[in-house]
Amino acid sequence: MTKESSKLAKYKRLYAQVEELTAPVDNPLSRMSTMVALLHHKMKGFFWTGFYLLQDGELLVGPYQGPVACLRLRKDVGVCWAGINTQKTILVDDVECFPGHIACSSLTKSEIVVPLMKEGRVVGVLDIDSRDLAQFDQDDQAGLELLLELIYK
Repeated sequence: MTKESSKLAKYKRLYAQVEELTAPVDNPLSRMSTMVALLHHKMKGFFWTGFYLLQDGELLVGPYQGPVACLRLRKDVGVCWAGINTQKTILVDDVECFPGHIACSSLTKSEIVVPLMKEGRVVGVLDIDSRDLAQFDQDDQAGLELLLELIYK
């Protein structure tokens, strides 16, 4: 049995907090907004934290925290679309090495994108950027995937 990392333990505490705060509201956008605010302010190294949501085949910015974002992401280009098209979490240690990376901010150095699922289909992604190289790891992936289960609960 392996010892749980302190980062994963923090995600589990955040899960309980998000679950409690969002329980009274059955609105996905409200849940996303609360989740993004908590993640952005409680997780070290999160520079931009937010959702991009599919609407009529376009990927549009949703609730977020951080500097002004790209409002629409060009179809099938960049990390967010890679997460949608593969339906898998994408970890990028250095965005300069990711083919087709969309630079909404030149300060972004690494990124994680987690698909947001509803009834078995991708409806968007949680996108988190950092100013540090290799900010995200498997603990971030596991913690964020767990948190996203609360959006459509």
